[in-house]
Amino acid sequence: MDVLSEGEQWEAVKAWLRQNGLAIVAGALIGIIALLGWRWWQNRQDTQALAANAAYERLLGTFDTGDVDGALKQLEVLLKDYGNSAYAAPAQLAAARIHVARNELDKAAARLRDVAEKSKDPQLKVVARLRLARVQIAQGKPDEALAMLGTGDVGAFQWLFAEARGDALYAKGDRAAALKEYEAARAGRQPGTQTSGPDGAGELLDLKINDLRAEAPAAAAVPKG
Repeated sequence: MDVLSEGEQWEAVKAWLRQNGLAIVAGALIGIIALLGWRWWQNRQDTQALAANAAYERLLGTFDTGDVDGALKQLEVLLKDYGNSAYAAPAQLAAARIHVARNELDKAAARLRDVAEKSKDPQLKVVARLRLARVQIAQGKPDEALAMLGTGDVGAFQWLFAEARGDALYAKGDRAAALKEYEAARAGRQPGTQTSGPDGAGELLDLKINDLRAEAPAAAAVPKG
């Protein structure tokens, strides 16, 4: 087997470097640029996150002072500057509550739909769907509410969705179906929630069930024809 001398090996290495050196340097430069770019992007993301957090805290502080109009203006700035941040969806939910309190249901529905369709947080999407369905019921749109609620699994929110479906069905005049949903809601209600639950849902659930059960015998007793 041929064995190259040390000098021959070095000459071979130099020849290889002459042929491939540019590619090696270019690859190294690309690696360095990529690393610097990643660090710049990370720093920018950190800066953006801090700024978005500060804007969100200012927004909540303004809400707390009772300056609702000022808070809504700040919200629009937050959405414009940090619309892709994790703070956009919670801010929209907070604003939707204000709109509901003011009976501005169309505005509330628009904000809730935005969260339901665009939020990257699955749980916030579920919360937005539930609240939007309630707004739609208040708007006299029970069919849209039922479509928004759907029938899929929503985890711990399952009983809240069942109660909201009951409300939508009751609004449609289908008391039997409403009672079925209310009973499903009570059966699935989380332990310890008693008659109320998160987001104010279920406060009157037992009363709704009792009223509909009381109606059922009375309806059955009415003679036909």
